[in-house]
Amino acid sequence: MTVHFIGAGPGAADLLTLRGRDIIASCPVCLYAGSLVPEEILSHCPADATIINTAPLDLDAIVAECRKAHDAGQDVARLHSGDLSVWSAMGEQIRRLRAEGIPVSVTPGVPSFAAAAAALGAELTLPGLAQSVILTRTPGRASSMPAGETLTNFAATGATLAIHLSIHNLKKVVEDLTPAYGADCPVAVVYRASWPDEKILRGTLATIEEQMTAQIERTALILVGPALAGEGFTESCLYSTDYDRRFRPQSATGTRADG
Repeated sequence: MTVHFIGAGPGAADLLTLRGRDIIASCPVCLYAGSLVPEEILSHCPADATIINTAPLDLDAIVAECRKAHDAGQDVARLHSGDLSVWSAMGEQIRRLRAEGIPVSVTPGVPSFAAAAAALGAELTLPGLAQSVILTRTPGRASSMPAGETLTNFAATGATLAIHLSIHNLKKVVEDLTPAYGADCPVAVVYRASWPDEKILRGTLATIEEQMTAQIERTALILVGPALAGEGFTESCLYSTDYDRRFRPQSATGTRADG
């Protein structure tokens, strides 16, 4: 018996890996974070599966459900939104389960920042503007931030910032980032990326606050950085006609550059 942790993606029911879908279909028990995972994804569960919404449960109760399934010899599909590698609370669950000798597996999912970038039609790493993406958040009730992981420190790099779980701190985000990026730096707020009610707000550090609406109070990602403008960047060498690469060699005598 195994507890399979599965990244359920950003929201759209079809933004799920084939592996994740198949594991869900094979498990007689499914635990899902109902506050963020859409019920449409549960359609992949077997018709007679035991389905438990873990939103109202604490860690002890969640582990108890996994142990109950383990004792009954049943595999568990444990669904979390987005990808499990960031802010999923998977680590604390796996630590408890391993301590009890319960096997686990991990299947990645489409992360929310990738879904937000797709909604914007944006590449977050444009040559000459940004070649790094920093995934971060601001302090909240659930988790504090290490002393060195501040927005001002990250802003000094000039990288594209994907700021999670922080829409309630937008004013502070703007205050912290403006000195390094400038008031005219592009900003996008993507609410519920890939969901039917997805909303996108575009602006700058100077204007984004005035565009906010009362409906956007959670499940929104803040993207900041020059790359969001989608202009003023240089072309990469990847497809340059004079770039020597393995599949399009220029230095080999008599070799014709193609595809």
